[in-house]
Amino acid sequence: MTTPVEPRDAGQAGPVVDLSFPVRGSEIRSDHAYALYAAVSRLVPRWHGLPGGMAPIRGIDDGRGRRALAGTAWLRFRLPAEHIGLLLPLAGKTLDLHGDRLFLGVPRVRALRPAAALVARLTTIKGFMEPEPFRDACARQLAALGVAGKLAVGPRGVVRVRDRKVVGFRTLVTELTAEESIALQEHGLGGRRKLGCGMFGGARMEAGG
Repeated sequence: MTTPVEPRDAGQAGPVVDLSFPVRGSEIRSDHAYALYAAVSRLVPRWHGLPGGMAPIRGIDDGRGRRALAGTAWLRFRLPAEHIGLLLPLAGKTLDLHGDRLFLGVPRVRALRPAAALVARLTTIKGFMEPEPFRDACARQLAALGVAGKLAVGPRGVVRVRDRKVVGFRTLVTELTAEESIALQEHGLGGRRKLGCGMFGGARMEAGG
């Protein structure tokens, strides 16, 4: 079975950046990735067809399916710099995640920064739901990107897409060169990037959700 790498947009010329909006709210569902995607798409319909990803909002899970947004929470998009203008109108807007309301502040833009170790909270590859075949599929995608880092597959997790549960795994890649680190952050692994899957960042950035 082939495991193609999700390509960058063919017309993309500029760098990939992180666009992060500060979020004000009290709590949300722990598994909120699809609801977040739907809420953003209602306000920016073109988000559905843009290249890039969107990370779930971090917070403190209560073990009963809810996540408290303690301190400053962020909604982070990763996308080609030439497209950030399409998302800037989200500033000052309120997102409705199945009744949980989040207010978005003024965003900041940051260039991707290399790190020797990167982690994705959840990576999903269609057809690979067991650890060893999944690891082999990830290794093939890393090789296609020219990334020779050391791969480790962590605990199994799921993300809900409407009424379905999609299986994935926490994924860690270490011993990266600066060039490999940026390439992995730009491309990611697997699919479902707009649900935050396969989006890599430094271990500190991605810890906790």
